[in-house]
Amino acid sequence: MPADQPAIVDIHQDEVLTGEAVALDVQPLGFFMRALGVIIDMILGVVVFLLLAWGITWLAGIGVVDEAVMPILTIVLLVLVMVVIPTVVETTNHGRSLGKLAVGGRIVRADGGASGFRHAFIRALVGVFELWFTVGAVAALVGAFTPRSQRLGDLLAGTYSERTRTPRLPDPQLGIPPQLAEWAAVADVARLPERLSRRLAQFARSAASMEPSARARVAASLAREAAEHVSPVPSADPETFLIGVVAVRRERELRALRLETARADSLAGPVSAPPRGFPER
Repeated sequence: MPADQPAIVDIHQDEVLTGEAVALDVQPLGFFMRALGVIIDMILGVVVFLLLAWGITWLAGIGVVDEAVMPILTIVLLVLVMVVIPTVVETTNHGRSLGKLAVGGRIVRADGGASGFRHAFIRALVGVFELWFTVGAVAALVGAFTPRSQRLGDLLAGTYSERTRTPRLPDPQLGIPPQLAEWAAVADVARLPERLSRRLAQFARSAASMEPSARARVAASLAREAAEHVSPVPSADPETFLIGVVAVRRERELRALRLETARADSLAGPVSAPPRGFPER
C-alpha cells in the first residue's frame, strides 16, 4: 500500500469506532428483549399516573384542590409521567430504567459512550408520539428495520440499547503448544466458520478419551477443513495444529470479553467518553 494512501478499516455492524480509531465489539439488545423492557417501563408509567391521579382526585374530593384546575393538573401529570420521569431516571442511572434493568440493557451513545441528559430528553420527547400516542406501534416498526433495534427516538438522539449481561468468561483449558508460540502471534483464525470452530473445540476437549486410531483420523479430517480458513498454516501434526487453533481463538475471545466487561463497568459511572487505550482486536 502506498505511504500516502489512507488505510481502509472494515467496521462490522456490531462494532463501534472510538475516538482513538479502535473498533470495539459490542452487542446491542435484541428486538424482543428491548420491546419487553419498553412494555415494563410503560406499565410502570401507567401505574404511577393512576396513583398520582387518584391522589389528586382525593384531594379534590376533600376540597384541597379546586375542580377547575383538574384539567391542568391532568396535563401536568401526563408530562410528568411521559417526559420528566423517564428523562430523570435515565439521566441519573446512566441510561438505565427499571425495564432496561430487568432485561439487561443500557442506553448508550452511538459511539459507545455514556448517554446524558440531552439524549434522555430527546428519547422521552419523541417517545410521547412513538410509544404513548401510537401504543408503541411506531417504535416497533422502526426498531424492526434498524440493525440495532433502534426506535425513532434513538435515531434522533444518536443512541441505542446495549446488552450489559455479558456471558460468563470460559475457564482456561488447553494452552497454545510451545512449538506454535511464534505462529500464534501472527495467526489469522478469524475466518474460521462458527460451526467448524465448535467442532474443533469439542475435539480438543474429548481427544484424550478417544481411541487412538479414531483420534488420529478425526484430527486429520478436521485439520484439512481448518487449514482452508487459517493463515498461515503451521508445520505441525494435525492434533497439535487443531489445539493451537482452538487455544488462539479462545484467548482472543477471552480478551475481547474482558474488554467488553471492563467497558460496560466503566459506563456505570459518570463517564462522558469511552475509555482510552483499548488494544486492537
